[in-house]
Amino acid sequence: MENQIIKVAILDLYDNEPNEGMRGIQSILNRHHVPAPFTLEWTRYDVRFKDEVPDTSYDIYISTGGPGSPLEDPGAQWEKDYFKLIDDLWEHNRTSSHKKFVFFICHSFQLMCRHLELADVTKRHSTAFGIFPIHKTKAGENEICFMQLSNPFHSADSRDWQVIQPNEKRIKQMGAEILCIEKKRPHVQFERAVMSIRFSPEMIGTQFHPEADPVGMLHYLLRTDKKEIVIKHHGQEKYDEMLLHLNDNDKIKFTQECILPTFLSDAIEKIIQCQMVEKS
Repeated sequence: MENQIIKVAILDLYDNEPNEGMRGIQSILNRHHVPAPFTLEWTRYDVRFKDEVPDTSYDIYISTGGPGSPLEDPGAQWEKDYFKLIDDLWEHNRTSSHKKFVFFICHSFQLMCRHLELADVTKRHSTAFGIFPIHKTKAGENEICFMQLSNPFHSADSRDWQVIQPNEKRIKQMGAEILCIEKKRPHVQFERAVMSIRFSPEMIGTQFHPEADPVGMLHYLLRTDKKEIVIKHHGQEKYDEMLLHLNDNDKIKFTQECILPTFLSDAIEKIIQCQMVEKS
């Protein structure tokens, strides 16, 4: 068999702001193993800042986090184009055997929940930033992307917005599943946010950052503004604990090595199987 390319589109929603997420995603893609004769190639599209949106010819799409409110640009051209792409991919998967796979991260996850009317997207009472436990639901225990992780597992969280009050009827109607919820906070009266949803067999999203690694989180935690947020809301002891967690192989390092790589491996396996069937 001749060399064949599996194409990945990174949908960059960072709006030209500096970030560690893009480096994390690119690092995962660059080191991901693909069986010969297949190769993995990725292209970045600057969705919000340049209104760059790819077509549906890619095999895999990874949609990033980003700054600002997921409610601030309804009707903006970039958002119209972004949602049209997602709707086109959804329709393609409904009618074609050659599936397209999508992973939504944080800001993208919030946009997707709003677009599909699966839950309320609201501003948090305070910024969530740091390394926190994420709790798997029963469906999450059986989710391939999370199977290697403990319950709870740890991941990086960075957001001013949240997905809450899921529309259970709509979720069931779509065949979607809530996979993870926010850490327990018995000392406050706030609802636990939805942290991950399997939207369809090909589309999944997380409100946390599975692409985050110890290098990127150390960079953030040492910034004065981020340090002050953690200490203000969680205390010095929790901040010190987060720094220690960066050296734990079973915390965000393991999460980064599990979730997106497993998503990619599962998608690639199904793409290759489909191509082999088509050629036979």
